[in-house]
Amino acid sequence: MNQLDNDRIAELRKRLVQQREALLGLEETGAEAASTVELDQTTVGRLSRMDDLRAQAMSQETVRRRHLELQRINGALQRMDAGDYGYCARCGEQIALKRLEFDPAAALCIRCASEAESGAE
Repeated sequence: MNQLDNDRIAELRKRLVQQREALLGLEETGAEAASTVELDQTTVGRLSRMDDLRAQAMSQETVRRRHLELQRINGALQRMDAGDYGYCARCGEQIALKRLEFDPAAALCIRCASEAESGAE
């Protein structure tokens, strides 16, 4: 029996859509923090500019990570639509239900994810 029935997939889809909506909401509020820092020395001191540049870099990294997570979520939703959800994108084996419940956007089984993380092919 397949570990993922239609009801379970619908629950995971709902979680993914909620996560996507939350990330898109954060994207709107984070855009201002990632904007260009003014480098006019007459209006802002050097340490303040350094703090602003550091804050800008952190904000830009947050935006980058948010975009990656949105890509993962959109990929999972596309796999659901295509009927490929729950199968490892690398080896084709079923992804453990506990893994999908923990991370509904997971595209790899734990073995392939571990290999990818360690750099082994």
